[in-house]
Amino acid sequence: MRGLKVVLVDASDIASGTSSRSSKLVHGGLRYLEQGEFSLVFEAVSERRVLMDIAPHLVHPLGFVFPVYKRSRHGVFTVNLGMWLYDGLSLFRSPKIHRNLSTAEVAKEEPALDQKELKGAPLYYDCSTDDARLTLENALDARAEGAEIHTWTKMVGLRRDESGRVHGARVRDTLSGEERDIDARVVVNATGPWSDSVRQGPKPLLRPTKGVHIVVERTRLPVNNAVVCSHPTDGRVLFAIPWDDRTYIGTTDTDYTGDPALVAADAADVRYLLDAANSYFPASTLTEADVLSTWAGLRPLISSEGSESSVSREHEILVGSDGLITIAGGKLTTFRKMSKEVVDRAVALLRLTTGATRGSAGKGAPEYREAHTARKPLPGAQGWPEDDDVERVVKSIREAGPVDDATARLFAATYGMRGIDVASTINADPTLGTPLIEGRPERLAQVDFAVKHELAKTIRDILIRRTQLYYRDHDQGLGATDLVADRMATLCGWDDARKTAEVEAWREEVSRSRAWKTVSA
Repeated sequence: MRGLKVVLVDASDIASGTSSRSSKLVHGGLRYLEQGEFSLVFEAVSERRVLMDIAPHLVHPLGFVFPVYKRSRHGVFTVNLGMWLYDGLSLFRSPKIHRNLSTAEVAKEEPALDQKELKGAPLYYDCSTDDARLTLENALDARAEGAEIHTWTKMVGLRRDESGRVHGARVRDTLSGEERDIDARVVVNATGPWSDSVRQGPKPLLRPTKGVHIVVERTRLPVNNAVVCSHPTDGRVLFAIPWDDRTYIGTTDTDYTGDPALVAADAADVRYLLDAANSYFPASTLTEADVLSTWAGLRPLISSEGSESSVSREHEILVGSDGLITIAGGKLTTFRKMSKEVVDRAVALLRLTTGATRGSAGKGAPEYREAHTARKPLPGAQGWPEDDDVERVVKSIREAGPVDDATARLFAATYGMRGIDVASTINADPTLGTPLIEGRPERLAQVDFAVKHELAKTIRDILIRRTQLYYRDHDQGLGATDLVADRMATLCGWDDARKTAEVEAWREEVSRSRAWKTVSA
């Protein structure tokens, strides 16, 4: 969008790492106020407003209840002051201004919450999101603007000139094994927890910490808002968050030194989260048997001293002596602003290395333009009602294809206005209306749409990130394996060997997420 020729390579699927394993929140980070990181909070709440404008189908206001007990570190008055500061930093443009709930109002709002020794609870507002799809839609938008996007394409080595300056990369298609070279005037290392292995600097830049979430039936842990909890053991802040007919609890924050590709929940992580949930919701008496699924991600935090939770969420952009630009740290909420700063740095480097004048990226390169990603809606938001009338979108989807209300609402929440296109494929081919899992709203049409329009190349792409059956279904989507494999084989031209390999890779992914059940911490 800024006049540069861009190619993006991802070693696996878009958002397959940290970007799809967050707490799925677009928020300012209330706890960062206590750490004095006011600039980070201001930046985040400002970006929250932007994302609500450019992705209203994916970024939704969500109430947060902050219960205050006699045992709490801060009283109601102090917490309320913090809430006014939080609202003020957002220039009072939060989805709603906070209000204080009495104990009686808390009991009505969150009846499952422990009422013993409760003194009250502020109710404030941030936003929830589908992190994987938010990431994907940025990639799809980039592709529509002319970027080349290559998933399942691993960088196997940086290319350097005689002076050692980076001028591209050698990449390998991990599905076909084919290798090729890509030439580039500027290379950006935006690889999250893999940043150090790509950068290969004299000392590590990162201190990766693991964040784990668990998913349970909403009937087992019913919450109407996100409930802010302080762990009874170490006081760390975590959340119980409503997720349609599910509730998820997270997150942990522990140092991690293993292979980022193999990060997963362990038994200690699960017990830690269950202990917190049972402390705040004692009637639920959750056990390990209640855990439907888990996810674990690594925060690519900038290395520093102190406890894991005290490590700053600020980001850094470094330009090496070899010209490689590395971006690390930061939060999901501020991704757009971080990206703008990276491209600003890339353009500055282009001007320096090519001797270009301002307004041009250099001889032979297109003219540089100012950023406008804060104003351009993402693909699913193009045509979205200005009054945010979801019912109108649902009606349009139902008129486009023979889908029931539950499926139409799923399509609206997943694809935004593009849900009309998905529903219309069912109208053209009724077999695409086949449920992926009997009794659930996901449909076979989503497989076709993911392969043809959303860069999906594997069963894992479909069942984990395009549909999220991996997290939401009782059996994590395993019951849809054959249906999805057969359809993808037809669409992608897989032979039997390739289809078998894809099924095995998918089942291995599910097994890794369940390993905590059989392997003690």
